[in-house]
Amino acid sequence: MTDEKSRGKKSSGRGFNIVLLVILVLLIIPQTRQPIQVGLHKVLGLFGPGFKSVEKAETISDYNWTLQSESGELFKFNDAKEKVIVINFWATWCPPCIAEMPSLDKLYQAYQDDVVFLFVSNEDLDKLQKFKEKHNYQFPVYKAATKPPSEFNINSIPRTFVINKSGKILVDKTGAANWFSDGFKEKLDQLLRE
Repeated sequence: MTDEKSRGKKSSGRGFNIVLLVILVLLIIPQTRQPIQVGLHKVLGLFGPGFKSVEKAETISDYNWTLQSESGELFKFNDAKEKVIVINFWATWCPPCIAEMPSLDKLYQAYQDDVVFLFVSNEDLDKLQKFKEKHNYQFPVYKAATKPPSEFNINSIPRTFVINKSGKILVDKTGAANWFSDGFKEKLDQLLRE
């Protein structure tokens, strides 16, 4: 009886090791690594981001920032002053960025008339346009033409900021999130009414 139990433990341990080895191999192979990472970030980012209280939120100190749109036009961040703003720093090669893009695009399509959206990347604009076309995304993309305000100290991506009409940064989220969650949309609606 003891031999049967020990053999059962050994075979279940061996099975776990095989599964772990397969996962590791799939993460090493470039063609499978990114889809697996994107899937993991989608699971991890199932929830909408949290909002800071206005009292604890940092205020944008300088709106002197210029961005270039994918069509080559310049956008002055100062033109967004006193509006609700969503800024997303991202890249086409970034698994958590890719994971959250569908929810950000839905948010953009639903709120584009009321909210200023800035999807900022330092990649080549042609590459960004091809990525958008491949996934049928509608949001506009920008490259920074000048240095962004100091409050946007970007060390990792994706990094998303939500700014109210008074210039308070109420969301500063690093990593993937569900930007089209009911809770997030309710808070965004509230900011628009203020």
